[in-house]
Amino acid sequence: MIRWGLGLVLVGAVALAVAVGIAVQRIPSFEELKKSPAGQTIRVHAADGTVFLSLGPNYGRWLTLRETPQVMQDAMVAVEDRRFRYHPGVDPVGMTRAAVVAVQNRGTGRRLQGASTITQQLARNIFLSNSYTWTRKAREMILSMALEWKFSKDEILELYLNKVYFGGGSYGIDAASRRFFGHSATEMSLSEAAVIAGLVKAPSRYSPTADAQAALGRAGVVLAVMVDAGVITQSQADSAKPADVQMAQETGQNSARYFSDWALPQLDMLIDEGSEAIDVYTTIDLGMQRAATAAIQANVPGGAQGALVSIDRDGAVRAMVGGTDYVASNYNRATQAVRQPGSAWKVFVYMAALESGYKLGDEVVDEPVTIRGWSPRNSSGRFSGAMDLRSAFAYSVNTVAAKLGDEVGTSSVANMARRFGISTPINTQPSMVLGTSDVRVIDMTAAFAAISRKGVSAAPYGITKVTTADGRLLYQRAPERGTVLVDDWVAAGITDLMQTAVATGTGRAAQIGRPVAGKTGTTSSNKDGWFLGFSSGLTTGVWMGRDDAKAVGGLQGGRAPAKAFADFMRVAVARRPVEQFDTEVKLPDWQLEDEDEAYLGEPGEGGFVDENGMPVELPYGGSENRPPSDGGEGNEPQVEPPVMDQRWLDEQTGGGNGAQPKAPQPAPKAPPANKALPPAVKSSTVRVQSGSGQNN
Repeated sequence: MIRWGLGLVLVGAVALAVAVGIAVQRIPSFEELKKSPAGQTIRVHAADGTVFLSLGPNYGRWLTLRETPQVMQDAMVAVEDRRFRYHPGVDPVGMTRAAVVAVQNRGTGRRLQGASTITQQLARNIFLSNSYTWTRKAREMILSMALEWKFSKDEILELYLNKVYFGGGSYGIDAASRRFFGHSATEMSLSEAAVIAGLVKAPSRYSPTADAQAALGRAGVVLAVMVDAGVITQSQADSAKPADVQMAQETGQNSARYFSDWALPQLDMLIDEGSEAIDVYTTIDLGMQRAATAAIQANVPGGAQGALVSIDRDGAVRAMVGGTDYVASNYNRATQAVRQPGSAWKVFVYMAALESGYKLGDEVVDEPVTIRGWSPRNSSGRFSGAMDLRSAFAYSVNTVAAKLGDEVGTSSVANMARRFGISTPINTQPSMVLGTSDVRVIDMTAAFAAISRKGVSAAPYGITKVTTADGRLLYQRAPERGTVLVDDWVAAGITDLMQTAVATGTGRAAQIGRPVAGKTGTTSSNKDGWFLGFSSGLTTGVWMGRDDAKAVGGLQGGRAPAKAFADFMRVAVARRPVEQFDTEVKLPDWQLEDEDEAYLGEPGEGGFVDENGMPVELPYGGSENRPPSDGGEGNEPQVEPPVMDQRWLDEQTGGGNGAQPKAPQPAPKAPPANKALPPAVKSSTVRVQSGSGQNN
C-alpha cells in the first residue's frame, strides 16, 4: 500500500508539473498582461430600446510597485493573503483550513471559502470567470502555480494591485482611489488604504458610496488584521480615522441610476458570469422617469426626501426614484428604506373584512373604542357615529379600522399583507391596523398593483432581455400569469372603496381627470406621508419623509404625496386609454344568505340531514308547516304534532337494534372558515330544538 501510495503521489506530481509547465508556456509576458483589458462593458437599454447608461471598466494610471504606497501593499497582503511571500501560488495552510470548514458544513450548501491566494485571485481575474466549479478551481490552482513559476512575487503583486476590481467600475488601486477619494493612489493614507483593501471581498456590499457604515466597519477589520500581521502598530491603527476620510463628489449621474442600481444586480441570477460585452434591455420608460423625478423634486417638503415607484399591470417597473438627488445620495429609498405606511395599510384591513363577510354598505359606528388597553383616536379628534363601510374608508376613520381589525383578527390582516407581498416583519398588536409595521415602497406598490389586477399578483421586474454585443440571446423573460391572491369580488370591493377615497375622501388631491383608485397614508407626528393608487393599468406609490424619521410639518398623505402622484400620473397615462374600474361586486352565495339562518341553526331550504348527509323529513313537513303552539282559529282544539323522539329518529335514519343514531343536524349553506361571526353569535355550537324540548 505504501509503494502504491508513493507511486500515485509521484504520478500525480509529474502530471501536475506537466500541466503547470504547459500553462507557463501559454501565459503572456508581463508587458502583455499590463496591456490586456479587464472587466465587462454593459449597455443598458430603456423600454424603447434607447441606451441610457453604459457601464464599463474604469482604469487609472498603471502604478509600479515602487510607486504604490507601502501601506496599500501591506493592507492588501495582510487582509487577502498573509503568507503571500512564502507559498508557491496555493496556500496549503489555507487549503487545509478551508477543507476542515467544508467538512464541518457538509450538506449545508455553503461554498469552499477562504483558500484563494492573491495569485489565485489574479489568475481568476485574468484568465477565468467567478463561477464556482471544481474544474474551474483546479484550473485556477494550476494557473496560479504557473504565474509563480513565470513571475516574481513583486510582479504578481503589481499585476494584482492594478487589475483587481474594487467596485464602481474601477479596476486597480489608482482607479479606485480616484473614484472614491478624488486623488491618485500615490497619495493614499493608511485610512484610505484600509477602506480600499476592504472592498475586494465584496465590492458592492462594502462600497463607501453605497453603504458608508459597512465600508467603515470593514476598514476597521482591515486595520485590526494589519496589527495582527505586524505590519502596523496598535497606535498607528488607533490614530487612523476611516470615518474622517473625505469622499469624492459624484458627477454626471441622474435619477435613472436608482433604477439601474436596483435592476442590474439581478443579472447574477439571470445569466452566467462572463467578461464579454452585453446589452441589457429593461422596462424603464424614460419619459415617465423624467416625470417622476420632476414630481418628487417639485413636491417634497424642504429637508425631506421622496421616493416613487410606478409599475405596469404585468409588474414591469416603468419609473423609479429613490431620492431627490442621486448625485447627493444614491441610497434608494424606493427599494431599501423601510418606513411605516400609516393608513395606507388599511387596504389589508378592509380586504380581510370583505373576505370575512362584510359588505360595502354595512353600517359601522365611529365611536370611542379600547382594544386590549389601546384606544385609537381619529385625526379630527371627533367621532361621527353610524356610517357605512365606504364612508369609513374614504375618510380613513381610525376607530372603525381598529374595530374591523379586532373582529377579523390582526393575524388575518397580517396574512393578507403577506399574501400581497409584504416581506418585512409584521406585528400583530392591535395598533398594527393603523400601519405601525415597516414596509418598503416597492412592496406596497406591488400590492396595490395586484389589487388593480383584480387580486392577481404582479411581481415587479426590471429586465426583459439580455444579449451579447453581437445579438446572441442570453436571457429572455417569460410571461408570468401571476397568482390569485383574493377572489375578484374582494378586489372589486376594495377598488370601489379606494375610488371613493379619491373621489370624495382623503385622496382628492390625486384626481387627474380620469378614474383613480388609491389610498393615503400618514404616520404619527407626520413623519411619513404616502399615496398609492392606480389608473389606466399603471400603479404608482409615493413616499415622503426625512431619513432620520423626524416629523415634517404639514406632511400628510393627502397633500404633497397625493399631489406628486397626480403630477406624475397626468404625464404617465396621457397616451393610455381611459379605463373604468370593474367594481361590480358579485358576492358568493354564502354571503347572500340570511345571517340568522346561516349561523343560528334554524332549518332552511336544506332542512335536516342525517350523519351521512342524507335529507330527513320532519314529521310535520317542515318548519313552515309547524302547527301553532296555541289554538287554531276559533276554539278548535290544538292538534299536537308527532313527537320527534328516539323512535322517530330510528325510523328516519335507519337506526335501531342497539344502534345509537346521531341527532339530525341542520344543513345551512356554510360560509368559508374565515367568515367573521355576527356579534350576536356567542357560540359555534349548532342548536336544534326537538319535539321533546331537549337541545341537541
